[in-house]
Amino acid sequence: MSSTMTSAEIEQLSAEIQRVAPAFICLRDHLASVIVGQQEMLDGLLVALLADGHVLLEGLPGLAKTTAVSTLAQGFDASFQRIQFTPDLLPADVVGTLVYEPAEKTFAVRKGPVFAHLVLADEINRAPAKVQSALLEAMQERQVTIGTETHPLPQPFLVMATQNPIEQEGTYPLPEAQTDRFLLKILLSPPSVEEEREILDRSMSQDGHFAASQTSLRPEAVVEARSITRQIYCDPRLRDYAVSIVQATRHPGQFGLPMDALIEIGASPRATLGLVAAAQAMAFLDGRGYCVPQDFKTMAPAVLRHRIRASFEAEAEGLDVEAILERLLGHLPVP
Repeated sequence: MSSTMTSAEIEQLSAEIQRVAPAFICLRDHLASVIVGQQEMLDGLLVALLADGHVLLEGLPGLAKTTAVSTLAQGFDASFQRIQFTPDLLPADVVGTLVYEPAEKTFAVRKGPVFAHLVLADEINRAPAKVQSALLEAMQERQVTIGTETHPLPQPFLVMATQNPIEQEGTYPLPEAQTDRFLLKILLSPPSVEEEREILDRSMSQDGHFAASQTSLRPEAVVEARSITRQIYCDPRLRDYAVSIVQATRHPGQFGLPMDALIEIGASPRATLGLVAAAQAMAFLDGRGYCVPQDFKTMAPAVLRHRIRASFEAEAEGLDVEAILERLLGHLPVP
């Protein structure tokens, strides 16, 4: 992404986006036809796919997390694996291991379920830290070492991890340093009365079966779209805006916000990179070759909510991370 682009270059890039984006819009429409509501989750999956990031979902069981990622996998001809995290899971159960072949008298590599384009890590906080670390290392490095050999993961590679917000017994919560590896954290809410009725109506009319996606995206098309997304123009003033948002989570007083006592831990520099990447992905989905301020305001909560920690003073005042982010985004001047 160049720091400056001419109008002609932006128009040319927009034309490229208009050529590639319709398949992703069609995929988003198909997801919406299968999943009722949960628009933030559906948009977040596509944003993460385009921005080469990963998604952490927090919500109660039964909110279509597994259905969403399996539908996404069907939509662009990708391999899909679901890993149920449990306390007795081992790192080898995720990444793979060496298996002795008596006939050959050698060890052969048996790859684990992480070798897929889309990986659903269900209830990731139910496995101990060593298993969580094995997956998170694969997410960060895009490769896995088994024995003495390093194996690249398929491209594109997207991990969607879930955790239950209310069950704490028998869980191993992800530390902040590990949740920082996720580009987005999305909170799922229960459906409204109208949405739940629509879920029931759809289920009864379709006998539990959904129409197949008309989208036929190849993994290579996703890689191409990622390359285009990274070129989307982000004005220097918008880059300053992204830096200000993240800096304000660390030093709110410097931006005229009397909130220093409310934030215990601010966002890392990885949040700034992630915010710009997510804004570019939103611009791509809107068919634009340039970012606008609303792209940043829309994606900031999902990029930041898992990267900051509210203090005891904030909890005493009844303020959670969401309220802090809302106050912060409402205060900072928009370019």
